[in-house]
Amino acid sequence: MKIAVGNDHRGVGVKHRVLGVLRDLGHEVVDYGATGPASTDYPDAAFPVAEAVGTGTAGRGVLVCATGHGMCIAANKVCGVRAANCRDMIDAELSRRHNDANVLCLSADLIGEELIERIVRTWLATDFEAGRHSRRVDQIAAYEKTPDALPAE
Repeated sequence: MKIAVGNDHRGVGVKHRVLGVLRDLGHEVVDYGATGPASTDYPDAAFPVAEAVGTGTAGRGVLVCATGHGMCIAANKVCGVRAANCRDMIDAELSRRHNDANVLCLSADLIGEELIERIVRTWLATDFEAGRHSRRVDQIAAYEKTPDALPAE
């Protein structure tokens, strides 16, 4: 699978570990992230990764910033993206099983690199359960297309 990866200056080190894991698992990687310590803005990486996933150019995306929050907020502005900020393997598994998350957001400052590796592996190995969860994901996709067409309560 092609996986788009992005990071700001705070996520450079973690990104390199994530790239290694992805390549070890046989994935093709496209790197949209910062390469050094000079300050960068997280939307500059989040938007190209999210666009790649939202348009189908990449099957999934991984984003890294200090907390993961900024990347997650930015990525979720892109149509077709369901980004989840995951801090443990349960978050990673449930974001895939229940929400069909297609962008994984990670914190470079709040999670150790070994845990990040396990989160990435879990997230990639977990399938979407579909069933009742499909209805909810479909509601989100429909809203993205026509936000004025909310169902009446």
